[in-house]
Amino acid sequence: MRAPDSIPAATSPLAAGRELSGRAVLVLVFLPFALGHFLSCLIRTVNATLAPQLVAALGLTPGQLGLLTSAFFFAFALAQLPVGIALDRWGPSRVQLPMLLLAAVGTLAFAGGQTFAQLLAARAVIGLGLGGCFMSAVKAISTWIAPARLPSVQGYLIAVGGLGAASATLPVRLALHYMDWRGLFLWLAAAAALTGMLIRVLSPSPPAATRKPALLEAMREVYRHPAFRETASLVLVPHMVFFGLQGLWIARWLSDVAGFNEEAVGYLLYLGMAAVIFGAIATGMLTEWMGRRGVRSISVAAVGVALFIGVQLGFVCNWRPSYQLLSVLFTLVGTVTGIEYTIVAQSLPAALTGRAATCLNLLIFLGAFAVQAGFGLVVGCWRPDGPGHYPAAAYQTAFGALVLLQLPGLLWFVRRRAGNPVEWASHPSRL
Repeated sequence: MRAPDSIPAATSPLAAGRELSGRAVLVLVFLPFALGHFLSCLIRTVNATLAPQLVAALGLTPGQLGLLTSAFFFAFALAQLPVGIALDRWGPSRVQLPMLLLAAVGTLAFAGGQTFAQLLAARAVIGLGLGGCFMSAVKAISTWIAPARLPSVQGYLIAVGGLGAASATLPVRLALHYMDWRGLFLWLAAAAALTGMLIRVLSPSPPAATRKPALLEAMREVYRHPAFRETASLVLVPHMVFFGLQGLWIARWLSDVAGFNEEAVGYLLYLGMAAVIFGAIATGMLTEWMGRRGVRSISVAAVGVALFIGVQLGFVCNWRPSYQLLSVLFTLVGTVTGIEYTIVAQSLPAALTGRAATCLNLLIFLGAFAVQAGFGLVVGCWRPDGPGHYPAAAYQTAFGALVLLQLPGLLWFVRRRAGNPVEWASHPSRL
């Protein structure tokens, strides 16, 4: 495994005529944008740890809790197309500063919110502001990193996001010993503003790019591209489920069904989010290794999706031998869904990578919003017991519905592969 500080500069046309050393790419490109992604994942996930405090402060129902947390996803999705256009037109460093300042304003508003409506609006503003963090990072590394190295480098990026999500668990619980949740959000607001300024100061300007197609033309090109459509049909819904359930509903399941207390839930969430780090790096390295042996990245994704659905069947069947293992496996295996960003970035023209990533994110986060809010509505159809815990049947039903949504994409992929063995065998280098 090559160390991240040996990341080679890109040799794509977009970067032609301008070179950065591997160390310069690490310090000026990867680390600043990865810090933004770290912060985005932390804030996106932190409500899972803060759920007991938010429920106690506002008397939230499961549906309200799901809506409050999923407002981030809905606003995040709304930001995708404008952000994609801005990334391709002005570059990631110029886009991130105003976006992160907006996120800081939303985080300050969340810290001072007194009603459900105020917190809901603030959470939406946070989602808008953080809507460019991951795509800006993808655009930046796609500009400066050699295409052959994208799977492993994007694996490092997703691992940094996993570290951010892990920081939203036990570290946040430790921080709550010294401040309340409102004080925590004040610190997060300051971090968002400082990260935006750091990116603007450090990040190099991208080389002059070729003409960008008009919006509708670019959208048509992205959505009609075979690699985009093939990847989305297989991985999109599982990715929605992964984003929609990790943290919040896994935490509630551990409390309601598995019967763990808050400390144990926090520890298991930490293990699960930490597993994202290993899973992301392993997925990137495995994809790169398999690619050198003629195996398409989409085939790696298919195996990962099948395993992910298998883990969810454990929740449906209320697999009792190890609730702890099941919760960690969900995040570990679910990390493979991030491979679709690599496939799309490698397959589409460089001038479209920003919009392609945001088109993908638009679909993912709209779906994650529906999954997170819908899961809460399904669980809320059952009555809680005295301490406020919902029965296992509520979660089994909700997980079962999600499994049924994911199966068609996997079955279509398997059927297509079985029906076209010549195509798959004759193009081993295709993604």
